[in-house]
Amino acid sequence: MNILLQQVTIADPHSPYHGMVKDVLVIDGVIAQISDAISSHGVDTVLPGLTVSPGWVDIFSHFCDPGFEYRETLETGAAAAAAGGYTQVFALPNTSPAIQNKPQAEYVVHKSTALPLTIHPLGAVTKGLEGKDLAEMYDMYAGGAIAFTDGIFPVQSAGVLVKALQYVKAFNGVIIQLPQDKSMGQHGLMNEGVVSTQLGLPGIPAIAEELIIQRDIELLAYAGSRLHITGVSTAKGLQLIKNAKEAGLDITCSVTPYHLFFCDEDLQTYDTNLKVNPPLRTRQDMLLLREGVKNGWVDCIASHHIPQNWDGKTCEFEYAKNGMLGLQTAFAAVNTAVPGLTNTALANMFSLNARRIFNLPLPTVQEGAAAELTFFNTQETFVLQNENILSKSHNSAFTNVPLQGKVHGITAKGATVLNK
Repeated sequence: MNILLQQVTIADPHSPYHGMVKDVLVIDGVIAQISDAISSHGVDTVLPGLTVSPGWVDIFSHFCDPGFEYRETLETGAAAAAAGGYTQVFALPNTSPAIQNKPQAEYVVHKSTALPLTIHPLGAVTKGLEGKDLAEMYDMYAGGAIAFTDGIFPVQSAGVLVKALQYVKAFNGVIIQLPQDKSMGQHGLMNEGVVSTQLGLPGIPAIAEELIIQRDIELLAYAGSRLHITGVSTAKGLQLIKNAKEAGLDITCSVTPYHLFFCDEDLQTYDTNLKVNPPLRTRQDMLLLREGVKNGWVDCIASHHIPQNWDGKTCEFEYAKNGMLGLQTAFAAVNTAVPGLTNTALANMFSLNARRIFNLPLPTVQEGAAAELTFFNTQETFVLQNENILSKSHNSAFTNVPLQGKVHGITAKGATVLNK
C-alpha cells in the first residue's frame, strides 16, 4: 500500500524535519519523499492533518501464548497492539510453559514474523517463574529475548535478583522488575488506605512497593548492572528512582496508563476491571505520577496489557483476577490524563526511550528510511466500544469512556494497518 501523509506534524527529535509540517510519501514500506506538497496521484490512501512519530514500543504485555490462548493469542494481541499504535511489543514470559529457554523464545520470534508488528519475547529470570534458580538467560538472549523478567511474579529473593543483575552484564541485558514485596499485603485486594477501610477490602500498603524499589536500587548499585522498574504506582517509589538516577545508576522506569487515569477512589463501584497489580493508589499518588510524566522522570509508558477471560472478571471482587486490557487505549488514556504533553515528550515516552533502554533500532522520519511509523491525533475524541475491542478478552475499564487522542494507524514491516 502506498500512503500519503498529508500536512502532518513530524514528531521525531532525530529527524531533520522534527516539528515541521510536511507531506510524507510512503511507497512499499519506504519513506520515498518528504516535501511541502506531494501529489496524491497513484496513492492508495491519503491521511491528512495527523502527527507522525517513530513506531511505538510497549514493554509489558501478556499475550498468553502458549497455554492461555483462551485469554489472548499472539495474533489477537498483535491486532490490538497495531490498533493502539504499536509497532513493537514485549511479550511476558508468564505462559505455560513459561518462556524460560531458547526454543520457547524462538517460538514467539517465529510466530511474530507473520504478524503486522514485531513481538519480542521477554525471557524468565528464574526457572518456572518460581524465583529460585536462574533460567537460561544467555541462551534466551541468543534466541531473541529482548530483556528478562518474571513478569507478574516479581523476584522476591535478593540473592537471586543480584545474581541475575550480574549475569546479564555479559551481554548488556536489562532486568525488568514489577515492584512488590509479596510478604506484605499478601491477601490485599486494593491499595491500603481510607478507601479500602470504607469498602471493607484488605489492602496492599504502598510500603510493599517502596521497600522493593529501595532494595532493588541497592542491589543494582552493588551489581553495577541495568534495571527497569515497571508499574510504578506511588509517588515515593518514583522519587526513589529519580534519586537513584541522579546518583548515576543505570535505572529506568515506566508507569501504566491506568495508574495515571484512575485512583483507589474509583473502586467504590467494586468494578473488577479496576482490580490491578500494583493496585490503584491514592489520588495524591496519581496526581504526582502525572507530574512525573510531565517532568520527564518517567521514561516509558507501559500498557500492562493483561487479558482476563469473562469468568476472571465477572465475579465477586475478592475472586476477580488482576489486570486489564491496555494496548488499544494506552495513548488516549495518557493524553487525557496528562493533557498538554508535547509531541517530543509523547515520542520519547511511547517510542524512543524504550528503544534506547532495550537496544532496539531507531527508525527515523527521513527520506530513504524504512517506514516504521505511528500516525495519531492528540485532539480527536476516541471511544473504545465493546464491539471494537480486538483482544480476545474484554476486561477494560475504558470501554465507552470518551478519551482525547486517537491512533489512526501504523506502518511497519513493509505494510500499513489503519484504524476505521
